[in-house]
Amino acid sequence: MKKLILSAVIVLGGLTAATAQTEKETMAMNEQKQSAVEAKIENRLDAVHGAEAAVEAPVQDYKEVKASEVPQTIKDAVAKDFSGATISKASVNASGEYKIQLATADSKSVTVYANANGEWIKNDLKKQ
Repeated sequence: MKKLILSAVIVLGGLTAATAQTEKETMAMNEQKQSAVEAKIENRLDAVHGAEAAVEAPVQDYKEVKASEVPQTIKDAVAKDFSGATISKASVNASGEYKIQLATADSKSVTVYANANGEWIKNDLKKQ
C-alpha cells in the first residue's frame, strides 16, 4: 500500500512539474507575441503620423493688402454672409486667395479665407 501511495505521489509530482514548465513557456511565448504586436502597432502609428504630415497643406505666404484693394465680390460676400462685420485686415497669396480678418458686430476678430470670386474657402464663423 505504501508503494502505491508513493507511486501516486511521484506521478502527480512529475505531472505538476511538467505543467508548471509548460505554463512558463506559454507565458514567455505570449510575451513575445505581445511584443511583436506592440511593435507592429507602433510602426503603423508612425506610418499614419508620417502620412498626416504629408497630407497637410503647405504653408502659403500671404502679402498684406489694404482693405480698399480687396475685390468688390469679396466685400459683397462679407456684407451678405456676415451682417455687421467689417474687414479689418486683408492679405493675398500667389494663388489669388484672400485671408481676411473680420471685426464682427460683437467685437470679435475672426479670420476667413476666400477666392477672388467671393467664394468661401475656409470659414471659421457661422453665417449670421
